[in-house]
Amino acid sequence: MNENKIIITGGAGFVGRNLVEYFKIMKVAIILGTRPEIIKMAPIIRACEKSKIDYFILHTGQHYSYNLDKLFFEELELPKPKYNLEVGSGTHAEETGKMLIGIERILKKEKPSLILVEGDTNTVLAGALAASKLHIKVGHVEAGLRSCDRRMPEEINRLLTDHTSDFLFAPTQSANRNLLREGIDKNKIFITGNTIVDAIYQNLELANKKSNILKDLNLTKRKYILVTAHREENVDNESRLKGILDGLEKTYKEFNFMVIYPIHPRAKKKIEKFNLKVPEGIKLIEPISFLEFLQLEANAKLVLTDSGGVQEETCILKIPCVTLRDNTERPETLEVGSNILAGTHPKKILECAKLMSDKERKWENPFGDGKAGERILKILKEKL
Repeated sequence: MNENKIIITGGAGFVGRNLVEYFKIMKVAIILGTRPEIIKMAPIIRACEKSKIDYFILHTGQHYSYNLDKLFFEELELPKPKYNLEVGSGTHAEETGKMLIGIERILKKEKPSLILVEGDTNTVLAGALAASKLHIKVGHVEAGLRSCDRRMPEEINRLLTDHTSDFLFAPTQSANRNLLREGIDKNKIFITGNTIVDAIYQNLELANKKSNILKDLNLTKRKYILVTAHREENVDNESRLKGILDGLEKTYKEFNFMVIYPIHPRAKKKIEKFNLKVPEGIKLIEPISFLEFLQLEANAKLVLTDSGGVQEETCILKIPCVTLRDNTERPETLEVGSNILAGTHPKKILECAKLMSDKERKWENPFGDGKAGERILKILKEKL
């Protein structure tokens, strides 16, 4: 039999078709809704473009600013989404319900062979549920992450999505073990590395060319501390949010370095609601682009965060990280020594900041070689 032919048992119309023709028939829907998803899906989008795969982007509009998301696509030189549901913020039920209705309508119209979702947001869960009920295959990028804390909405989203998916792209061996422990078929799991490595490698040079944020903020390399805090369990809790602010104040007084905090609208709203004072030495700035944030990360003395993605990024960039949480679904960062858990108690935050500030930046990157996006598409071509 000719090696360029493939027999597909799903229907007589496929029999004997050229393999290239078959992959033209395959259509992929990339469903995303927040900036971290845009960043981590960017390498897959670029790989789709390179491979000439038929695909489209569906943006749920879950993130708080559609205009800033548009800037993300432009800045990263990505094609614009074909669809945007503009769901906006709301309760978990409101967001997920609106997304389910919108995603189902589009999937029925487009009839893709497969959807790809990334991470742990309400967009991810809604996409997986809508597709699976339409008998469309689901691929979950960054599958298998676990904080083992079901109070976190993200943990529920991860669990349900993983157990609904047909292709589980685990970034690390640790994620793979989590999936196997939960009884997921090993034939559905593929260890690919994390697309955040691809994104950093692809965009760091671009960031240095396009961004002058250090100059704009009058910052000197390694002479400032970068902060992000936005998670529901932190900013919606007055005691924890106050603990973070007090911890940042102590850190500023210890190091005498400006603390730069690109503040999430959710956190800003809660600071105002709880009538909390932003301490001296903490500079609040408006949300910034990924390339600007990447440049700030790469040149910081230290990063304090409650973001899972930032824990990964700092690990890859060799920047010490203090995580303002009691647990993490990125245990690899703890194992290699790039990160430490501080919680939200002010004294503990300061202790961890002092410990990590003296850390040698010689740890290994546990998240892969920067080719996860290409690897994921190769797997799909082989397995579909």
